[in-house]
Amino acid sequence: METQATIANTKDLKERYGEPSERAVGKQLDHLDKHCRAFIALSPFMVIGTMGADGLGDVSPKGDAPGFVLVSDEKTLVIPDRPGNNRTDTLLNILDNPGVGMLFMVPGMNETLRVNGIARIVTDAAVLDSMLVNERPPLSALVVDVKEAYLHCAKAFMRSKLWSDEHRIERKSFPSLGQIITEQMGGGDVEAADRGIEEGYRTKLY
Repeated sequence: METQATIANTKDLKERYGEPSERAVGKQLDHLDKHCRAFIALSPFMVIGTMGADGLGDVSPKGDAPGFVLVSDEKTLVIPDRPGNNRTDTLLNILDNPGVGMLFMVPGMNETLRVNGIARIVTDAAVLDSMLVNERPPLSALVVDVKEAYLHCAKAFMRSKLWSDEHRIERKSFPSLGQIITEQMGGGDVEAADRGIEEGYRTKLY
């Protein structure tokens, strides 16, 4: 690959992008105001970004019924960790580096909510039992001390038309997850892999 022009310092970055607007800076809060709390209450989906000791970042999706992330107070969020693939990438990273970044989304809204803070992993029965679904508690929960919160503008979602039905693909036009994983792992029974994945979707959501 040919050498590419890069930005390697803050000065070059500022020269290319200029300064943020007063509004872009001023909208950042150090707590969750009523609008942030209302947004989280409507959100059935969020992604959480972490970084481990190796310096590599990771982003993980989290989803459940709207309001599944609890707002304990204006400085504290509680995020249930439901059963998954047991890689525990997010949790391992938090043990190394507790800083997290979160992006909350609400279907039909092009604006998003960004929240940054410091997380810890808790297993207190009282906390987990407050987030039962189908009488099952999460395996653990993340308690996040909120440091920054602000609403993000709609441009990315407007450009992507993410919520537009016209941009939905026909699912059969893309290989199944079982087929993809089987090929990536060097072969195997695709139908068995798909059956196992579907069984997990039916029986291991909670």
